[in-house]
Amino acid sequence: MSTHNGSAPDRLRVLTAVVEDHPGVLTRVSGMIRRRGFNIQSLSVGPTDEAGRSRLTLTVDAGHAEVDQVQKQLERLIEVIEVEDLTEAPRLSRELALVKLAVTGPRRDRAVAEVDRFGGRVVDVGRDTVIVEVSGEFDRVEGFLEALRPYAVVELARSGPVAMRSGPPATHPTKEVSQ
Repeated sequence: MSTHNGSAPDRLRVLTAVVEDHPGVLTRVSGMIRRRGFNIQSLSVGPTDEAGRSRLTLTVDAGHAEVDQVQKQLERLIEVIEVEDLTEAPRLSRELALVKLAVTGPRRDRAVAEVDRFGGRVVDVGRDTVIVEVSGEFDRVEGFLEALRPYAVVELARSGPVAMRSGPPATHPTKEVSQ
């Protein structure tokens, strides 16, 4: 069994990192992972609730021991405040997929019924196309895309996961970063 890009699911590791929001941080993080020879399957970045900080969620094609090394090296980067491997932790994870379909008439009605079945929604309707979205766990998004395969997918945009540990906050020492 493999994921949509051919990676073995047991090799995919989900890491999150809270970083100082400075120019070049993303380049340093991705460059460090690249130098270790790992493929970043997906990367989502956005601001946190704290001004000047961003949260990265990375899906990396690597084994457990290899990701331990990556995690330790990431923690050495000055702008990195916290890194956590959420692969085996209780977590909440969501992806977003936007799909443009070339459908009209009865085929459009059938495609929209599939979208409804997955809890998705229509976000744009054109004369010959419709754009739909769904969000959820990886398996739900994969099932959604598989169900839409017969409906002439014209374009696909997918976020990759955004994840965080579920339950009470983990206690991690916070690294002080000089301004």
